[in-house]
Amino acid sequence: MTTLRLLLVDDHPVVRTGLAGMLGAEDDLEVVGEAGDGEEALVMARRLRPDVILMDLRMPRLDGAEATARILAELPSIRILVLTTYDTDSDIVRAVEAGATGYLLKDTPRVDLAAAVRAAHRGETILAPPVAARLVHRLRAPSVPPLTPREREVLAAVATGLSNADVGRALHIGEATVKTHLLRVFAKLGVDDRTAAVTTAYALGILAPPGSSPAP
Repeated sequence: MTTLRLLLVDDHPVVRTGLAGMLGAEDDLEVVGEAGDGEEALVMARRLRPDVILMDLRMPRLDGAEATARILAELPSIRILVLTTYDTDSDIVRAVEAGATGYLLKDTPRVDLAAAVRAAHRGETILAPPVAARLVHRLRAPSVPPLTPREREVLAAVATGLSNADVGRALHIGEATVKTHLLRVFAKLGVDDRTAAVTTAYALGILAPPGSSPAP
């Protein structure tokens, strides 16, 4: 029986301990290392050359998506399986674009998680059902023209509740210019007002909802 070597990456020690206990109990799985952030994960991946990495997303110093991209750029044979509590569109897309083999949520049962590790090692794409549904919805949705940096800046200011005049003062542009940017945003997002623009931007991952990390 081939034993798969695992590296666990999560900024919460209790999560790593729990995962190590669950997966280490499997006869064909061996936890060879733990890392508390993306920077440490990169160093340990180079040193340990694990078969599979279970990667959290939101961590200090270097997040999981960027760590995934960097590790795979150097060590493309490693399989990286994202294991996180977040299932927002922006998080999913960043992880998939970085090259993650799969994306699971932390409420995944032990048996399913162990099976996912084995499948990831075989090169199979593993997606939690809610994640798969989000990706399908995103692919079926009509494409949205990208916002310019200034349009995103104006929309982000509007999302905080500022009036057009306040946005203009904050960004050092005229109120008329703010209105022009907003009209272009409305057209691109297919909406008619400020509230709908902000809500749609959150749903599409153009803006990060309050309390989350910035959209990519």
